[in-house]
Amino acid sequence: MSLIRLSCALGLLCFAAATAATPVRGADKSPPPAPAAMHERLDQISQDPASLAEAVQRGQKAASVCRHCHGTGGNSVMPDVPNLASQNAAYLLEQMNKFVSGQRKSSAFMEGLIKALPPEDRIDIALYLSRQPVARKPVDAGAQSAAGKQMYDKLCVSCHGANGSGSRKIPRLAGQQGEYVIDSLQRYRSGSGERIDPRMAAYTRNLNDAQIRQLAAYLASLE
Repeated sequence: MSLIRLSCALGLLCFAAATAATPVRGADKSPPPAPAAMHERLDQISQDPASLAEAVQRGQKAASVCRHCHGTGGNSVMPDVPNLASQNAAYLLEQMNKFVSGQRKSSAFMEGLIKALPPEDRIDIALYLSRQPVARKPVDAGAQSAAGKQMYDKLCVSCHGANGSGSRKIPRLAGQQGEYVIDSLQRYRSGSGERIDPRMAAYTRNLNDAQIRQLAAYLASLE
């Protein structure tokens, strides 16, 4: 195990121990809010500057454990772990809710971490991370990236947008970690991933490994 992954695992274990001993915000006998109600709450907070500022401040604290894998402010320190910085808040919240419901899978550490978060913290974390800038990294902007742009404009732009910013339900891809993009596209292509999406399967079915690497290079170059 690498030192970075060991740090990630230790950080999650510490979080699990802390949450087991500390009452969480919103812990009562009331049933958890439905995902739709959580999204409505996220929208309400987003539209009020004072509430948003408070949520972002809370989210920075609640997201502290995420930095062990996803980096400070959501800028990943591992090439196969996605950046969360500047990701769309509604998309982040939806994905966290899917981890809780079991619709999305990852490591046992990741799933346990998110399931331990109360709904209010999930909302705050999504708002905080969505407002953090993506740290720029040196990328190959040469022929590989240019070829990737051609494929992106043909296959991806209608859903992910001209600048890779995505939407409420579609992830931002601009500035994403190259190895993470490559792995995700290969999983969609083979149908071996936990997330099965007919559109992604159709768009990736005929891509070869070289083309996938070109797409990843182009996406990493976007701001």
